Amino acid sequence: MAGRRRALIVANGEYDNAGLQRLGSPAADADALAGVLADRAISDFDVQVVRNETAHVVQAEIEDLCLEGKPDDVLLMHFSCHGLKDDSGGLYFAARNTRPDRLRSTAVSAQFVQQCIRQSRSRSIVLLLDCCYGGAFGQGVAVRASGDANVLDSFRGGRGRAVITASNSIEYAFEGATLASDQPAQPSVFTSALVEGLRTGEADRDEDGWIALGELYEYLFDRVRERNPKQTPSRDIEMQGELYLAKSRRRRIKPSPVPADLAAAITAENPFTRLGAVAELRRRLPSANLPVAMGAFEALKTMASTDIEHVAAAASDALASAVVRVDVPSLRLSAAARSSAVASLRVLGPPVAREVRFEASHPWIAVTEVPGGAELSVTAGDTGVRRGKVVVSGPTGDVVVGVEVEAVVTPTPERPQPGAGSIAAPEAELAAPVVVGKAESAQVSGEAAAAEAHPAAAPAPVGGKADPPQASGSSAGEAAVAEAHPAVAPAPVGGKADPSRASGSPVGDAAVAEARPAAAGKTEPPQGSEPPATTVTAGRNSPPGAVDPVGGFAGVVAIAGSVFAVVGLPLKYRWDSYTLAEYRPGMEYYVALVAAGALLAGVLALAPRTRAWIGPALLAGVGLAALFGLARFVGESITLSTASAAGSATGVTLVGYVGEAASESGTGLNAGFTFALLAHLAWVLAGACALVALRRNPAVALRAGPVRGWAAWVAIGLGVLLGAGWLVQLGELSAYDSDSAGRNAAYFVLGALLAVLVPVVAVVLSPRPVGSAVLAAGIAGLAGVLGPTFAVLADYSSLTYVGQAIAVSALILLAIDAAVLARNQPNGRQP
Repeated sequence: MAGRRRALIVANGEYDNAGLQRLGSPAADADALAGVLADRAISDFDVQVVRNETAHVVQAEIEDLCLEGKPDDVLLMHFSCHGLKDDSGGLYFAARNTRPDRLRSTAVSAQFVQQCIRQSRSRSIVLLLDCCYGGAFGQGVAVRASGDANVLDSFRGGRGRAVITASNSIEYAFEGATLASDQPAQPSVFTSALVEGLRTGEADRDEDGWIALGELYEYLFDRVRERNPKQTPSRDIEMQGELYLAKSRRRRIKPSPVPADLAAAITAENPFTRLGAVAELRRRLPSANLPVAMGAFEALKTMASTDIEHVAAAASDALASAVVRVDVPSLRLSAAARSSAVASLRVLGPPVAREVRFEASHPWIAVTEVPGGAELSVTAGDTGVRRGKVVVSGPTGDVVVGVEVEAVVTPTPERPQPGAGSIAAPEAELAAPVVVGKAESAQVSGEAAAAEAHPAAAPAPVGGKADPPQASGSSAGEAAVAEAHPAVAPAPVGGKADPSRASGSPVGDAAVAEARPAAAGKTEPPQGSEPPATTVTAGRNSPPGAVDPVGGFAGVVAIAGSVFAVVGLPLKYRWDSYTLAEYRPGMEYYVALVAAGALLAGVLALAPRTRAWIGPALLAGVGLAALFGLARFVGESITLSTASAAGSATGVTLVGYVGEAASESGTGLNAGFTFALLAHLAWVLAGACALVALRRNPAVALRAGPVRGWAAWVAIGLGVLLGAGWLVQLGELSAYDSDSAGRNAAYFVLGALLAVLVPVVAVVLSPRPVGSAVLAAGIAGLAGVLGPTFAVLADYSSLTYVGQAIAVSALILLAIDAAVLARNQPNGRQP
């Protein structure tokens, strides 16, 4: 069982004693090192930082860390402070209260640290010493020399521990009890290199994804010597086995061997068979499975260098699609002297081409890796132009990006002089409050409050004044009924209320009109308005009785289709190594979304309270959404079958046959494809049956009708805009990579057709709640189409994505419009 990983960082840069110079680097180094050690993606240590504490506090923390350690725990201690030496040569670490002439009582001795390490049960203890400046003798001793402090000798002995020091020769220069060096404190070369090696993964020399202790020392040695030749890191490691301190993103991708049948096709005598192998290898290059993609890349590389001319040309063309590329060939920046300009680099191409690392040629180019690329902070010099480069290296090649930054002089802005013609708005006038008049009477105030609460019931003003209250009947009751049921409100004749409503109880008459909507329908609506239609109120749409056999069948088939989809998603879709998510990235999201909608609609189609129209209406929308997947899977089957027949006619050996079914069909399609196809067939059938069930329901009176109302026309317009967004992106993709656009055109074209079909079918259905439910389910399917289209475009970060932005915005607006359609319609009862 793996133990805990605990780290203690001791950062002492401030001292009470005037003889010890204040250090600026420990505080910053502690923050940076704590961040990288605590990062779960890198080191995953539990980090504790002790800043500028007294010696007894530091000793207590060291002893707690060591004595609480268990055998499997990994303990790490880092010291960033002055390193001091007494008269007898003993090494001490300076604390805040340290006095150079009282080291034994005011500093932390190396002997104490050694004793704590020996008493710890942990078998893996790492000690990192970054002793800045340092060295002191007793008070009154004048020394002007430097010597070897023998840091490693202070920690010899014991197993399961490692010591890495910034330098084994700790410089000291004291006159009396005062530090003689008057140089300002510089940033720590050792700790900054340590942080950089762990954070960037550059310390992973063998690129196996792990940073071992030995690799870390080699990296620190090279980097520290490169920056300061006078400083030589030292080490003393006494451990069994290798200790890994961190993970890295520099992991070398180990190519996965190609399948045996594909390998046979690569070496076949028939050149057409080898061309078929090139096509299959090219299809593997964009795989998210990096070992598979790398195996295809290596195989294509071999064919490009050894095969005959036209086969090698095809292989070279395939390799070109996976080389390392960036969005800009060079960067030209400008900034004020000694200030920085920021720029970004985006890596293009398939996933295997985006597994890169960045290396700057000069320290004034700071590179921070981010998902999809890197952010650059380039510092200008005092004058002139600085020129450098950033090398972007990956398993499929490398590219060099030139970087230039020009130091510019920022002009001092002149303060404008006030002139006679200047105009200044008085502050009092700009801040003048808006005064709202009071209501003229309590009655007006009450009506305003009622209008605010129920805008539909607000009295219409005539000539700027409110209408007088009605003379007879319960006007409040009529207003309430008209607000609750606007479809049965009394129709005005010549601007006056219907005389038949002058007597009796208006509330009772409204109830009668509600129970008999056909009678109320005799009143002619105003010209240009939509005639009232019999609608279905949610919650009262399923009268008790037996389940309609057609609707029940539709619900069962929809649920069965969802089961097929869930079972088929993890199965192999093609060959013996590709699921749907691997072979057609993004389609799994579409299938999962439609499956969830079909399952919900199928259950509602069988439930007593929702089987009359809610469940079938949602099923109808699911059926429309499933048309996209059905056309995609059927088209793929036909395409692969045609290609298989053409290959057999020309003598091309097809690769990837898996199983008996694959051998018979010649397409390599596997069980995952079969289940996906069956699921979509079931959903489309369930949608058709749901429409039949709705038509058989006398309470619904389903019929097609003209498009009425602005919301319906907006839905159609948004559907057209959604389809246009996908076609725009297809056009841009075709201009960038015509081969990829040709292979994936079905996603965009089918999605565009479905985007227009769903709202058109929904808005012509009556009553409107049925059409709204169909539109809601169809929108869910359209949202699923975003998955495969986004997956296709993910490898082309240089595209503008304008089409996808249009599609997403139109889809969101279409969902809002569907809600408007569901609310803005007359409410009524089923007859």
